Amino acid sequence: MQLALAVDGHSMFYSQQKLGWFFDPRRLMELASSQADLEVGSAFWYLGLKDSSDQRPFRDALTSLGFSVRTKPLREFGQDPEQRQYARANLEVEIALDLMAVSGRSDVVWLLSGSRDLERTVEVLRARGLKIVLINTEGMVPRELRNAVDRFWDLASLRPQLERSEALQAPVFSRNTP
Repeated sequence: MQLALAVDGHSMFYSQQKLGWFFDPRRLMELASSQADLEVGSAFWYLGLKDSSDQRPFRDALTSLGFSVRTKPLREFGQDPEQRQYARANLEVEIALDLMAVSGRSDVVWLLSGSRDLERTVEVLRARGLKIVLINTEGMVPRELRNAVDRFWDLASLRPQLERSEALQAPVFSRNTP
């Protein structure tokens, strides 16, 4: 069975902040690849960028891991200095289009997002026979999205498999010091 993996970087950033730990994209890809009867057919990562050079090393690393990286410029809202300012890239359309494009050659979708705007996309994908697994954390997913999927996988339960740990990664190079 073919797996399509879609990671909403903006949504996942805030979910991981809430949890107090961050997952390693390499370990996410390893977890997906280790599932019995599943082969990663497509992997997408969606990012909002401040400018074209923003997060370049991270984007390059994602590409080398096998992710197709989709980006959009961040739009800032709340220009009044008294108001809270925030930025949004609104990548839900790109997520929906990519998942629809690969739906004919996929059996399962792992969706790492918390966007209510993806509810209809999930319903259409399920109607096409795909199994949808939503991966996020409690309190960061609207009820409508959670009810639309086949399975909810709490990110907190995946900490041992996914947590980014510098100690677990082999160094890129070694330097002998006296």
